[in-house]
Amino acid sequence: MPKVLPAAGGSSGRLGRGRRVASSLAEINVVPLVDVMLVLLIIFMITAPMIQRGIDVSLPAARRAAQITGERLFVSVPLAYRQSHIVYLGDEPIRVEILEERVRQKMENRTDKQVYLRGDGGVQLQELMDVFDRLKGAGVESVGIVAKLPGER
Repeated sequence: MPKVLPAAGGSSGRLGRGRRVASSLAEINVVPLVDVMLVLLIIFMITAPMIQRGIDVSLPAARRAAQITGERLFVSVPLAYRQSHIVYLGDEPIRVEILEERVRQKMENRTDKQVYLRGDGGVQLQELMDVFDRLKGAGVESVGIVAKLPGER
């Protein structure tokens, strides 16, 4: 909206130019906005892969391990299982007492009742077998034990 300013010489209405109209420049400068958005985009592109980190499980090595493809249900037993009794169903930490119910819920609509068990190399066999028994009690038909190739990280 233009601003209306009074004339400098008072009200000399002789020529009919008593008021003067001044227009202001009302444009938004988008260059700094674009610069900030690009910097934020670069920051998020760099930090996003760092945020999506999984559980650290040191898998035992096997010479004849096969690569797993497709959508699979993984149960991971970390080294801290001995103290906390917490396992990971996918990426979700859950107590081992409710593992059967959660696996039963996940297996409800699936045709292949198959679960892959990943145990840390330092986990004792008895602890791994305890989780294995709970999976079998949940109705899992076959439990695969995941290993890595000797050169694999």
